[in-house]
Amino acid sequence: MSETSDGLWSIGELAERAGATVKTVRYYSDRGLLPEAGRSSGGHRRYGPEALDRLRLIRSLRVLDLPVPEVERALEGDELLEEVVAGQLRELRSRLTALRWREASLRLLQDCPAGERAERLRLIGAMSVPPDTTALARFWRRILPLRLPRRVVSAVLDSVVPQPPDEPSPAQVLDFARLHALVSDPRVHRPGSRPAPPLPDGEYRPAVLYDGLAEAYARAAAEVRAGRAPQDGGALDCFVAAYAHARGERDSPEFRRRLVPLLALGDGPVIRRYRKLAGGLFAPDEPVPGALHHHLSVALHVQVEAEAG
Repeated sequence: MSETSDGLWSIGELAERAGATVKTVRYYSDRGLLPEAGRSSGGHRRYGPEALDRLRLIRSLRVLDLPVPEVERALEGDELLEEVVAGQLRELRSRLTALRWREASLRLLQDCPAGERAERLRLIGAMSVPPDTTALARFWRRILPLRLPRRVVSAVLDSVVPQPPDEPSPAQVLDFARLHALVSDPRVHRPGSRPAPPLPDGEYRPAVLYDGLAEAYARAAAEVRAGRAPQDGGALDCFVAAYAHARGERDSPEFRRRLVPLLALGDGPVIRRYRKLAGGLFAPDEPVPGALHHHLSVALHVQVEAEAG
């Protein structure tokens, strides 16, 4: 391997030292990525050790599948290199998640009875993979009371809209597909299908109710995780107080007796179906609001019945 008297290399010599092709070196040089140390008397490019180090770095980044424009950014300094690497990691995680959803979807089709395959294909084909939760959020925005503060709407959506897991099981793929089909069905948006208001027999302040329910659910979740039933002075009292304060009333035995039949009206078949499907999509150790609401409603009913007896 030769070099000129001034210790510099031609483009062919640089390519040989780096284990690259002349075409590759010329490409990166033409893009301005390799520093030239000078020119020969005939006007040919000459390179020094800095170009060799830079070429090896470029090749390392390309081995990691970074696009050339991202390689160019990464070469501008350590901070940009960190930014580029972080961005590539995010993109790779997104691609891996998409592949895992495809795998779980294929397993769902492979493992199901032949008679169910066409229906499952229809369900999967109607949603994106991984699924987009926009339709689920839109469904809840339509049925929540009007003029709720943005922070309350955001908190409710966080609690009722499951996020697609990075590594779904075939059962979770099917639940998401069924959820998407449920909220996309035009019949659920007809006037008669809208669930009854939480307090249907009079005026109430929705923001007060939903703020109070959020606190009650948080207390109930702690009690459930601890293996305790709702106790007076805890989640159950907070639950009843939310409804009472929303109506501008006081919690009392009489109010509790009136509240029980209101809670018994339920959410209707669509909401019950939604919560059943969504239940398997939240963390298994984290009670979801729908289940907690039912838990507290039953506890109130039992308490009122016991006092009446």
